[in-house]
Amino acid sequence: MCLATRGKIIEFNGTAGMRTAKVDFGGITRQACVEYLPEADIGDYVIVHVGMAIGKVDDAVTVGTYKYLDQLHEENLALKEEIDHASMFENIVGSSEELGRVLHQVTKVAPSDSTVLILGETGTGKELIARAIHKRSKRADRLFIGVNCAAIPPSLVASELFGHEKGAFTGATERRLGRFEAATGGTIFLDEIGDLSPEIQVALLRVLQEREIERVGSNKPIPVDVRVIAATHHDLNALVAEGRFREDLLYRLNVVPIEMPPLRDRVGDIPLLVAYFVDRFGKRAGKKFKTIDKKSMKVVQAYAWPGNVRELQNVIERAVILSDSDTLSVDETSLKRRTPQVDSPRLALNGALLRQEKEMIETALCAAGGIVGGPTGAAAKLGIPRETLNSKIRKLGINRHLFKNS
Repeated sequence: MCLATRGKIIEFNGTAGMRTAKVDFGGITRQACVEYLPEADIGDYVIVHVGMAIGKVDDAVTVGTYKYLDQLHEENLALKEEIDHASMFENIVGSSEELGRVLHQVTKVAPSDSTVLILGETGTGKELIARAIHKRSKRADRLFIGVNCAAIPPSLVASELFGHEKGAFTGATERRLGRFEAATGGTIFLDEIGDLSPEIQVALLRVLQEREIERVGSNKPIPVDVRVIAATHHDLNALVAEGRFREDLLYRLNVVPIEMPPLRDRVGDIPLLVAYFVDRFGKRAGKKFKTIDKKSMKVVQAYAWPGNVRELQNVIERAVILSDSDTLSVDETSLKRRTPQVDSPRLALNGALLRQEKEMIETALCAAGGIVGGPTGAAAKLGIPRETLNSKIRKLGINRHLFKNS
């Protein structure tokens, strides 16, 4: 079977009585027989089938009966661009004001090469936002490489990110490229950046400052051209205060911060998300649903969704699988009414202090009408950063929307 590829005619000539042409294949030129394409002209693109020689022409390639039409080629590119634009947010479902603000930020920051830090609880769709940024950037035709920093054993993080040389450590039997080198020209997404060790934080800071890496077992700097998008569910300001995250690295990462709203702040998006997941999982299971049980819809809208969109996705998938009728219903017992888990800071707080802290935050939210940021927001009234207050609100299970228009 011959290999078909595309080339551009740059010159005509004749060899052994045949009409031949010099064809450019992206910088590599070869002689090709164009006997069967009498209408071909300089500048035309042709499809060639590599592998068969014609007569005595060295390194010749035979030309098939198909001809590239520049107009068709350009139309295909235009159509691809239109499809990409239309489907850029195809997996990000919702019409709420909160989500709209996020998507507006995406469209603004995507064309630049700036580092982006995506903040938000687990399951809010941080990687989807990172992919949307990449898809609309000038690096869209290159690789998007995602790395879950929390899922890699600490001893292997450096090798995974920056690669290693042969013999760098036991088991390193050959040179291996790291994720940064593999993503050169494209985008690397560092999820759960707050879980990196201090040593890796130093190395990452150098990448952001110098745009170069060093493989494990080598001291030779290697330049990398890659856009960095990071994400975390941690409050990095709090980690800095605790000495667990470098302040200078935070400054480097926090060029353009994007905060993902939790699902409980996007209640209006829940019916859209439910319909999207029902359609998606229904097609996968070969089932069609006419309606969604009204009681079930009220239940899912009233639920706090501590696992956010990911938890909703799992609940709907389970309901689709177990449903026996064309009306989808959700088993309420699958929604665990859990008290939000509070991650105690290093300065141990007992239950009484936690209750007191919650009361102080609720009082400030009430006075600010549920607004967190801004000069008259609750964060300013409490004298703490907005990100820190948002983290405490999440940890303490406070619904700030209850205090709107108070």
